[in-house]
Amino acid sequence: MLVRSLDELTATDLPDAGGKGANLGELRRAGFPVPDGFVITTAAYALAAEASGATGETPASARVRLAASPVPAGIADAAREAYRALGAPPVAVRSSATAEDLPDASFAGQQDTILGVAGADAVLDAVRRCWASLWNDRAVAYRQTHEVSVRGLRLAVVVQRMVEAQSAGVLFTADPITGRRRRAAIEAVRGLGEQLVSGAVNPDHYTVNTRSGAVLERRGDILSDAQLRELAALGARIEEHFGRPQDIEWAIDKDGTVWIVQSRDITTLYPLPSAAPDDEEDLHVYFSANVAQGVFAPFTPMGLQTFRLLSSGLAAAIGRPVRDPSAGASLYAESAMRVFIDLTPVLRDPFGREVPGRVMSVMEFRSKAIFEKLLQDPRLRPRGSASRSRLRVLGAALHTGAPQNAVRALVWPDATRNRLLAELDRAIAAIRIPEKSSDRLDAYQDLILKFPPKFFPRMVGLVIPGVLSYALANRLLGTHARPGELQTVLRGLPHNPTTEMDLGLWRIARAAREDPASRDALVARSPAELSAQYRARALPPLLQREMTGFLERYGHRAIAEIDLGVKRWSEDPAHLLGAIANYLRLGDDATAPDVQFARGAHEAEAMIKTLAARLHGPRRVILRFLLGRVRLLSGLREQPKFQIMRIFALGHALIAPVGAELAGRGLLDAADDAFFLTLPELRRAIAGEDLRDTVVERRGLYRRELTRRHIPRVLLSDGTDAETELAPATDAAIRGTPASPGIARGIARVIRSPVGARLEPGEVLVAPSTDPGWTPLFLTAGALVMEMGGMMSHGAVVAREYGIPAVVGVPDATGRIATGEQVTVDGSAGTVARQEAAL
Repeated sequence: MLVRSLDELTATDLPDAGGKGANLGELRRAGFPVPDGFVITTAAYALAAEASGATGETPASARVRLAASPVPAGIADAAREAYRALGAPPVAVRSSATAEDLPDASFAGQQDTILGVAGADAVLDAVRRCWASLWNDRAVAYRQTHEVSVRGLRLAVVVQRMVEAQSAGVLFTADPITGRRRRAAIEAVRGLGEQLVSGAVNPDHYTVNTRSGAVLERRGDILSDAQLRELAALGARIEEHFGRPQDIEWAIDKDGTVWIVQSRDITTLYPLPSAAPDDEEDLHVYFSANVAQGVFAPFTPMGLQTFRLLSSGLAAAIGRPVRDPSAGASLYAESAMRVFIDLTPVLRDPFGREVPGRVMSVMEFRSKAIFEKLLQDPRLRPRGSASRSRLRVLGAALHTGAPQNAVRALVWPDATRNRLLAELDRAIAAIRIPEKSSDRLDAYQDLILKFPPKFFPRMVGLVIPGVLSYALANRLLGTHARPGELQTVLRGLPHNPTTEMDLGLWRIARAAREDPASRDALVARSPAELSAQYRARALPPLLQREMTGFLERYGHRAIAEIDLGVKRWSEDPAHLLGAIANYLRLGDDATAPDVQFARGAHEAEAMIKTLAARLHGPRRVILRFLLGRVRLLSGLREQPKFQIMRIFALGHALIAPVGAELAGRGLLDAADDAFFLTLPELRRAIAGEDLRDTVVERRGLYRRELTRRHIPRVLLSDGTDAETELAPATDAAIRGTPASPGIARGIARVIRSPVGARLEPGEVLVAPSTDPGWTPLFLTAGALVMEMGGMMSHGAVVAREYGIPAVVGVPDATGRIATGEQVTVDGSAGTVARQEAAL
């Protein structure tokens, strides 16, 4: 059909009516006050595009042809008839593309809207302008930015009776800045809403609680409290109808009637965990495990499944087993394919409520202020007895073995470390991979449920004494240590597997530089080609041998390695081979990483002597002991994750062949589709269920989530991004947390993903956060600037190992600093200065 009435459209008619037309038809059929009208369908656009010669043309040419060509007769006749049936009133003519008002891209304002159109000829002229606007520069750029395919892209045109507006504006049913749900943000102008969209006037602004109707904020007098409550209530009903927060355009006519002229999803809000309570008084606090681990990308469904099992296993380890291990423990939450931890019980615990803030002070400093503010929220007031809570926490901790191992590590650091690592090696070597697919799934579940809970707490026990020794040494020194001096003690730490891994890569690069065949291969071939040759055992002999030995020890690692679904380096070492090729440009001189590491260790030992000399008597002896333990134990900070990743790699190896079998049976399209299913779903697939459609849907969601730029580090159950609300940036200065002492000047390079990234020697790495997959870049970095983290976060630890200055916890560093900009990083003061600011 060329023309359809709004009354006959629903949300399912998007292919015919575009996003705007489908939504308006859905609202009108549901009884909402939407002005009547009709839609000139996408089929009409296709005919017009073909007739004008616009099909297959460049955007600029298509725009010109559509605007200049007459509306084909059949379409013109149908539109004239529909306009006459409407009563030939003044109308609004609005573009409605098939890629518009979608859940992940609104396209707000990208195509044209023409208001106050009167007369059939004027309507047809406006229709041509709308068709042409599908190819205007801003719409084309928006589609490219959001990776929207133009294949099958079409445009419908909505023709609606004009509202003689006394006032108009927009209504967000959730606060678009903080994300808080049930807080309607309303902006209003006198007359038509086009003034607001165009920015011609400053609108009034109001905030209303959509549940109670209370007006929370008022900046202006266009709307009365009664009108605000009516708008908020109407918005809440529309949100409930669509099941998602809405961005609504409204108008109020001279009789005081409210009309809805558009509604679409608010695409910028971060979704809530499915179990988030609806009661505003029952506040829950979700901490992002993704942000804490420096992994901003979504997890595969099997990666999420692994964390559900892991949470269940850890709950059982402290004496709180869960009924369905595959569903996860009560503290586990997920949203937008990312993992969150529900810290509400901890924050309501009279004994443990201050622990998150203290932990964040060294691990994720920007979150410390958030938790300090949250403790003041009456909805999180302590519950129960502090003494009883203390006993409960102590009992749970003792049950895991972590405190006992911490004491042993403090007294016998080397023996305790060696004994635990040897026990772990034996346990992993004893794991056998079954042949039968169903047995493999059982083995995977058993591995994740039992192995990490048995070893992880004891591994953490190795780390705790080092952290406490550093804190006690800092307190003991007081004013006897200048800024940055104590951090020097953390340079060149032994027993850090991530540092050892990076230095191992450097040794391969140094050997390859001396071997002509290896050097030529690394210079001439792409990382993907080198990886394929490695898997075919066709690399030059020295490089093949060196990589084989390296991957035997480190092949379980990967970029975003905490997602069990991602390929391990043993499967595809392209990233490593690219890093080695990059190292070939480093000179084998005093700036070489191994030389820097050795120098750092020497400086650390010298600093211990310097600091000890400033104290006397027993305090000097105690300080030497504490700093000695810092040196022996702080490098183990990376060990728990390193060992857990060995388990994850085994889990990956258990799942992968199941996918291959299912693909061979035609139940999946590809072997790695198995990682886009959950454990119960894989069991059903083995039993014969075809889940290919489920995989297609999950992969589509995963691709969309890859484009999400902002992940809240702390998300509240009312939708609030806690940092935006509770700890916003106070000024424009580029400040963060001092993480590795020293000052470095260099060219900034903003890198949001390490995949395929290169860093010229001496450049300043500016990143959202880092995990071990990033650290090969550290060997060429002159300094590090990171949006996340604290003094003991992964990036800070590794930066100190190599003696490069680092500032972490810098709000929006990747947005405020541009690639190519000259910056000065002061890792002692925690500042980043641009060149022009330093002049």
